[in-house]
Amino acid sequence: MNPPVDPRLKPLCTRDDALAVLQRLRKAGHVAYFAGGCVRDVLLGLDAKDWDVATDAPPPRVRELFPSTQAVGAAFGVILVRSGRSIVEVATFRADGVYEDGRRPSSVRFTSAEEDARRRDFTINGLFLDPVEDRIIDFVGGRDDLAARRIRAIGSPSERFGEDHLRMLRAVRFAARFGFTIDAETERSIRQLAHTVTQVSRERIRDELTRMLTEGHARRAFELLDRTGLLQQVLPEITKLHNVAQPPEYRPEGDVWIHTMLLLEKLPAGCSQTLAWGALLHDIGKP
Repeated sequence: MNPPVDPRLKPLCTRDDALAVLQRLRKAGHVAYFAGGCVRDVLLGLDAKDWDVATDAPPPRVRELFPSTQAVGAAFGVILVRSGRSIVEVATFRADGVYEDGRRPSSVRFTSAEEDARRRDFTINGLFLDPVEDRIIDFVGGRDDLAARRIRAIGSPSERFGEDHLRMLRAVRFAARFGFTIDAETERSIRQLAHTVTQVSRERIRDELTRMLTEGHARRAFELLDRTGLLQQVLPEITKLHNVAQPPEYRPEGDVWIHTMLLLEKLPAGCSQTLAWGALLHDIGKP
């Protein structure tokens, strides 16, 4: 038997290794699909960095079928499975109970693929791919939103953001990363609920902002943060850069906000966190 999976060392998962897990589940009589971001990226013509599997097999059954697993979220139906050189995340289809802390549901029940799709955050992330029959399973209109280049919450935006406040930051990040617009109702809900983002842990907020800064579309991300009111909540110091004048003979481009946005525009995808945060904060003392 292989040694147990250490979730702290989870490498990126390859398609072939994930496919082997998916096929084993299918051969055992279970429904199993690729799910979430990997499906979105395939439809966008991008290289998926990770491949997750969703199935109707409950966690004990997943652990029974594979010799090397780690339960990192068995109560939520998530098992890590060692396959080849990868660690594959296998999640049981679930519906969530009440979210009491703005982050996790208080309970879950295992259910169908359709219900699982409808509890996810955005339509573009609620897609499944059946690689055996080579078909997309779309219960939430995700393919239409990909075609329209639109970020839209699944169901009621206020409910989705009330469940996990970090989703508001994720909406901005996805819109910036893919060059999409945010659906009008979804953006309206972000504006109305922006103040609740402060209930998210500082570490989770930091990680989302770092991704925005290092994915190659930092200016767009921070302009969207500013427009939706999220920036005032998470980094009010940055909003103070607006209308701070600079000597035109040295900074003809405009105020400190414009100057900083122009610099963020130059940050390449994959740049270091230190460079990215330095670019954002280099003139933070001017106000």
